Amino acid sequence: MAVLDGASDRPESGEKTPLESAATPNLDALVRGGVLGSMYTVGKGIAPESDAGVFSLLGFDPLQIHLSRGVVESIGAGVDYRDGDLALRAGFATVEGDKLVDRRAGRNLSTDEALQLATAVNNEIRLKNGTQFQFVATVGHRAVVVFKADSQEYSSEISNFDPAYVRTGNISIAQPGAKEYEIPQCAPLDDSPEAIKSAALVNEFGFKSRQALDTHPVNQLRRKQNKKPANFVLMRDAGTTRPAVESFRYKWSLKAAMIADLPAELGIGRLLGMEVRQIPPGTSLEDYRKRAELLLRLAGEYDFVYVHLKGPDEPGHDGLYNLKKQRIEEIDAGFFSHLRGAAKLQRTLLCVTCDHSTPWKDKGHSSDPVPVLLTSGSLKSDVSGRFTETDARRGQFGKLERGSQLLLRLRQLSA
Repeated sequence: MAVLDGASDRPESGEKTPLESAATPNLDALVRGGVLGSMYTVGKGIAPESDAGVFSLLGFDPLQIHLSRGVVESIGAGVDYRDGDLALRAGFATVEGDKLVDRRAGRNLSTDEALQLATAVNNEIRLKNGTQFQFVATVGHRAVVVFKADSQEYSSEISNFDPAYVRTGNISIAQPGAKEYEIPQCAPLDDSPEAIKSAALVNEFGFKSRQALDTHPVNQLRRKQNKKPANFVLMRDAGTTRPAVESFRYKWSLKAAMIADLPAELGIGRLLGMEVRQIPPGTSLEDYRKRAELLLRLAGEYDFVYVHLKGPDEPGHDGLYNLKKQRIEEIDAGFFSHLRGAAKLQRTLLCVTCDHSTPWKDKGHSSDPVPVLLTSGSLKSDVSGRFTETDARRGQFGKLERGSQLLLRLRQLSA
């Protein structure tokens, strides 16, 4: 299963989506030997986060599981997390006055800058009651924070300290993109003392992060370079326990491997007991080639291999149509060129899809269905069409109402 992160968009009359306008000769060739369909990765009307989309593609219904992305990313980042601790996905952001003006600090924060800022957060923030925490910068603007329980009790029933994602039941729902927001506040979602204390702790940490970061030398230099300062920390998707899920092998009776680079996917793979192969982040042709070669090697050792391909999602969030199109073309040239014609694929069922849609006009995840391509030496072909949103909706594979149904269909087809 090859997942193109956020590549899907929203077709509109008279306008081509990035998938439709991209030159993808290698993916097109795979389509000619396969069948197309579409699906809602989590469910109709739900604009999911990536973690919910990935869990669903792996055959687990995120609407029935408290995913605790904060916990999952902590596991993926190698943080010392124990049940009872309060873990949240975090990220460096930019605030000016009483406004949140950029949720990702310009999306150009280097690893070295992030590590320096994380050191300041860990060294300078002192919380009430002596609460201990670990703040870890991961990739780019991304981070995780874990508040240690010690003798305290926390609750995950708190709102997100991030206005772009709203907690709804067990998952967070992406909100339409906006240029700026009010600085967020975390609120308890029930009346328990633990939820009230946890929300207050997140608020305290968030506002003290601004004090620690605003005048940091890294941000002073960024301002001189006309870059946005990373002077605030957003947090979301709180969790206090590891998600209660079966292992992938127990649920599906498949020996499985995952190829990924970011903490969310890495954490999911580790949580599900998959063999995780971490490759450094990158979107060059060489980066995609390495992933294709590793996928083909693992296909001979494992019953199921999942590879997560970053690239199209970020320009979708930034409203950059041409760059999103370019990222799709790079995946085709760097990744699918090495899969096309591979002898192993004649004996293997290949599924190509997306974990969610990220329409460039919305600058955020949406509830739109995503394309699905299935190809192997034994499938009857759709004959015509490309891996696009419109062609997929006409494909003979049909439409799945939930992405968690996909793996069951793949098992049936490969039996």
